[in-house]
Parts: sequence; structure tokens; C-alpha cells
Amino acid sequence: MTSDDLAAARRALPDLLSGIEQYYDAVPRSAARVEDFGPLTLFVRDGEGWPYYARPTLGHSGPAATAEDVRRVLARQRELEQPQAFEWVAEHDPQLRAAVEEAGLTVHEHPLLVLGPDDEPAGATPASPEGVEVRILAAGAPELASAVAVPHLAFGEPGTATGTAGLDELAVAAREAAADGSAARVAGRITAGRTVLAAAVQDGSVLCAGQHNPVGEVTEVAGVGTLPSARRQGLGLAVTAALVAHARANGVRTVFLSAADEDVARIYRRAGFRPFATALIAEPAQNGA
Repeated sequence: MTSDDLAAARRALPDLLSGIEQYYDAVPRSAARVEDFGPLTLFVRDGEGWPYYARPTLGHSGPAATAEDVRRVLARQRELEQPQAFEWVAEHDPQLRAAVEEAGLTVHEHPLLVLGPDDEPAGATPASPEGVEVRILAAGAPELASAVAVPHLAFGEPGTATGTAGLDELAVAAREAAADGSAARVAGRITAGRTVLAAAVQDGSVLCAGQHNPVGEVTEVAGVGTLPSARRQGLGLAVTAALVAHARANGVRTVFLSAADEDVARIYRRAGFRPFATALIAEPAQNGA
């Protein structure tokens, strides 16, 4: 990247951060109620599904959140029996980290990468292994439950090395996703246009899957996971490329994602994503807050 490119990237950063903050505020509102804590906003899930978190209040112009503000939210999360969790972007709200750490939470850093309006995906779509088809799944696709389940198996064995969970474990997890309503919830989001699900399929088996969740001209690629026994074949990169292609073909200008660590971030850089910020997640330490 040239010095001119770096200067342009710095000038674009506030606009990118603003757009992504608006996205982070909008996404939970489709499935959660909102509780106002001044400088902090708590999203509370309505019904079954992914539990939400607290974030800095969008557009808040008053004093920054204090440790006492954080403790008030934590007390409410405990009262609701919700996870005690905060999520935010370090570069947009740099002062929040000190408050949550003073309140006793542990902060985890994750690289945030972006394909902005002026960024181009990297080259041609990567070739998939022989017999593997990467495609966007409809709400009624027979592979849907497996595509919902496979990232959970992937995240259960973190990292990029080949793991142990395979097709037998996937069959069990897919049945659970169908039985507990997880697959139906994703199908509903696909039908409503809130989620796009892509999968790498071989002989009817899902080896990798992920999704993007568009809101206007911004979307987040999320939950890309490869069946641990099928890793090291470029499947995650192929699924990510398919999601980016779909997003761009449907009017999305900014595509972003957070990576678990730098090893995973290197995979996404091969798809054209560039690092631009740091996603922070705060939660109680393993031995409790």
C-alpha cells in the first residue's frame, strides 16, 4: 500500500466506523427489545435464538460510560439471566475499555476487517476442491440444517488445523438444529431478506458454511466455519468469496467481518479484506466477575 493509499484509508476511517456503528445498532433491533442505560444500550432477545449484549448508545452526546454504568447493565443482565457481555469497536469508543475493566470484565480483542466501497475483492473466486459446490442456500434447501450446524462444530474446535469432528458429528448436530428450531429461525431470516447463507457442499454433505446479514448498503460476514475434519482445503475462503460476491451483486457497498485471531484474519486478507479496526468483547473472567 502506497503512502497515498494509507492517507486515503485514514480519511475514510470515520465514515466506515460510522456506518458500521449504525449497522451494529440496527441488526439486534429485528429480534430484540432495547433497554436504555444512558451511554449504554442493552439488547434483550425476544424469544429463542442468539442472546444479545450491551453496546455504546448510538449517537450518545453526554458523558462517557463509567464503571458504575457498566455495573448497572451487568445487574440487569443477571436479573434477566442473559449473558453478561459487551461488544464495541475500540477505535469508535476507546474510553469504554477502562470502564468495563474497572467493573471486573475481561476484554478480548479481535481483528476487524473490511471491504469498503472503494475496495475490490481479491482476484477470481478461488477454486473449490473437486466435487465441492459452493452455493447460496434457499430457505427450503435440504442442506439448511447442516449449514446451520457446521459452524458450531467448527467453533467447538477453534483454529485452522484439521480437527476431529466429521460427518457423523455433523449428522447429530444437524438433527439438533432442526429439532431446537435453529434451522427454522435461519430459514425465516432468509425469507425475510435479513440473512444470506452460503455453503460448500460435497455429495450432499455440507463441509463449510457462513452467512452475511445485510442492512442497507452494509453487511457483516459472520459464522463462517469449516467442518474440522475438512479443513485446509480453502473452503472457508471459497464460502467467504461467494458471500462477498452475493453482497456486492445486491447493492451492498461495505462488507466487514471480525476474525477470531490473526491466523484467521490472514485467510480473509486473501479474499481482499483489509484490517481497519479492533472489535472488543467484554465478559466475566472464567472464574466469574
